Amino acid sequence: TMKARMEVNRSFGATLAPMSAWLILQGIETLHLRMQAHSRNALAVARHLQQHPQVAWVNYPGLPQSPYFALAQKQFRALDGSPMGSGILTFGIKATDPAQAGERFIDACEFLSHLANIGDAKTLVIHPASTTHRQLSETELIQAGVSADMVRLSVGIEDVEDILWD
Repeated sequence: TMKARMEVNRSFGATLAPMSAWLILQGIETLHLRMQAHSRNALAVARHLQQHPQVAWVNYPGLPQSPYFALAQKQFRALDGSPMGSGILTFGIKATDPAQAGERFIDACEFLSHLANIGDAKTLVIHPASTTHRQLSETELIQAGVSADMVRLSVGIEDVEDILWD
């Protein structure tokens, strides 16, 4: 029994419980539908942010202005005429003190959830410079591509009007 537990488990990993396997299968079967909703919402949010006077820049591969647009067209499926670029985007807030503006933006959100994870069914927002990357030096922040004005959104599958409202 010890050999089976210690060697086999170590070498091949644990097996899923039947319920866990079933839940994973249920999620995989609808993944394509959820990714369409994530991508469609993220593109709408990115387009909205591009037009907003308090937004300095938007980084989303589904936008024609993105340096990654050509690559996204090549590697991602098209959805509504644009490449699906996932549900993740970043943008910068125009402000004299961008770090403080980013924190104020997060505090003002009512519908969006302030969480560091990504890929949830609900929309998640975070200001990396003041949270997940707070311990980095200025040089390390630059190397990581994290600016003081950057806000990251993991756009969910809710009604896009609710996301834009917040």
